[in-house]
Amino acid sequence: MVFWIVAGLLLALCVTFVARALRVRGGGPRPDVAVYRDQLRELDRDRARGTLSEEEAEAARTEVARRLLAADRAAPAPTTGAGNAPLGLALVALPVIGLSVVTYLAIGAPGYPDLPLANRIALIEAGRAARPDQASAEAEVPDRIDDSRDDVTEMAAQLKEVLKDRPDDLRGWQLAVSTQSGLGDLETAWRSQDRVVAILGDDATGEDFALLAELMILAADGYVSPEAETALAEAVRRDPLNGTARYYAGHMYAQGGRPDRAFSIWRALLADSTPDAPWLEPIYARIERISALAGDPTPLDQLPQPTGPTSGDVAASEDLTPEERIEMVGNMVRGLAERLATEGGSPQDWARLITSYGVLGRTDAAAAVYAEARTVFAADPGALDMLAAAADRAGLAP
Repeated sequence: MVFWIVAGLLLALCVTFVARALRVRGGGPRPDVAVYRDQLRELDRDRARGTLSEEEAEAARTEVARRLLAADRAAPAPTTGAGNAPLGLALVALPVIGLSVVTYLAIGAPGYPDLPLANRIALIEAGRAARPDQASAEAEVPDRIDDSRDDVTEMAAQLKEVLKDRPDDLRGWQLAVSTQSGLGDLETAWRSQDRVVAILGDDATGEDFALLAELMILAADGYVSPEAETALAEAVRRDPLNGTARYYAGHMYAQGGRPDRAFSIWRALLADSTPDAPWLEPIYARIERISALAGDPTPLDQLPQPTGPTSGDVAASEDLTPEERIEMVGNMVRGLAERLATEGGSPQDWARLITSYGVLGRTDAAAAVYAEARTVFAADPGALDMLAAAADRAGLAP
């Protein structure tokens, strides 16, 4: 109702201004005629005061009267706007109001209620919860199995038959995952990986669940189903720093209308990534737009930059002596510690430093960093859980 009141007042104001500009003014005395009449009255006063003689006054009166008659004859016939005013106002008001109403009904949302941010987020989350499951998504994806290699296809078929009688053969199921994904049979591959995770039980790692989620997402042509989301959540729970799971978690939120969460996840992942991480290219291709949608537009050059050794650095470190390798790791840890001390960082950064100190055997330093990090992220339960997991890996007492 408030909207319609405001809209009506604005329309009335617009019509008023237009009508005032276009209205027809009625005829009235011309300024020069009024001047001559004033002069005649002034002549009468001067004659009465005796400042003009009768002859002078009469001569002047005759001249002014002559000019008055000439001016009056030259003036156009007066017009009156009284009869045209309602018609003119209607001709102005009806098109303005009519066009405004028709336009709003065509492209507006009459009767649509206010939708605060909290309500919009609730609607988005409700839509995400009701999204299609994995089977429905896979049904929409065309078959992409590569059957051009008869030997690999035959091996996959034989392995499938063997595993029917060996449901707990971990190595066999892992080989099946590799073979089936290589053939593009992603639906079968993720089901085999699901069996791998079941066999491993509590020993399944975050990487195992991340691979399961990735195969499910690829089988659904990039769509993150509720089942894939469950696998991603388990991967992050078991390994908060798992890059694959974090990338697909951001992808899921971007896909589900939550760019705010996607941007937060991807920005932290960039800071934790090495320069050759496989998810950098797809993140860089989308993160500027995601940041804008999240209300925090950030150019690429202002995003956290990947740090740490590349796979080439790791390969090169294999030729180092144990002392040289420890020195290299120590330099990287010192760099991370200095950055956190001067610039701060994400919970993942703090967790990585705690774990690194634990690997180096510097438990006192790990404990000090853990205590400081708990203070920094005291209001973030998720960050505290991540830090506690890092402290456990570093061998700190609970």
